[in-house]
Amino acid sequence: MPARVIKKEVAVFKSTKEKEKIFRWKIMKNNDVKVATLGGGCFWCLEAVYDEVKGVISVESGYSGGHVENPTYEEVCTGSTGHAEVVQIHYDPKIISFKELLEIFFTIHDPTTLNRQGNDIGTQYRSIILYHDEEQKKIAVETIKAFNEAKIWKNPIVTEVVPFKKFYRAEEYHQKYYKRNPNQGYCKFVIEPKVAKFRQKYLDKLKK
Repeated sequence: MPARVIKKEVAVFKSTKEKEKIFRWKIMKNNDVKVATLGGGCFWCLEAVYDEVKGVISVESGYSGGHVENPTYEEVCTGSTGHAEVVQIHYDPKIISFKELLEIFFTIHDPTTLNRQGNDIGTQYRSIILYHDEEQKKIAVETIKAFNEAKIWKNPIVTEVVPFKKFYRAEEYHQKYYKRNPNQGYCKFVIEPKVAKFRQKYLDKLKK
């Protein structure tokens, strides 16, 4: 590949990253935007679904809930960091509520299996809600109770409800993974059915 083409590609990559940084900064400065941090198995799956939810401004894959600073994907996969794979969701509460985000959450993953989702096994795949304030904690506890009482799942929900401390954004190749790799095996056989289930059940919540 010619040097000028390589330089152009690197420049585009840097430009994209800079734009994303600016975008995230603007979101954080917007008091009307709320944040939710959720983990339910592989973050590729959750990101793919929430990317399509009306009222969701951005979704980032990352790590949270552990004790190691700036963990890598390889470190998280060992289970020794304490982190779970999560998505950080910025959303407009005037369009979609935290409760509605949780209702989707408890539909698109199995919250009754401890430290696993299907063939993905380990504490990094645990079901977890990291609440950002007492209101989110209250809503999470109430939603879990409602789902248990309604027997939506045959077994009791084992989702952790813990205070949010810090979010570490995952490596760039994890971001928008399903969107960029729709024909990859895991995407076709694991993620695509979850996305289809969401679209079927929550048609009114799809972005136009």
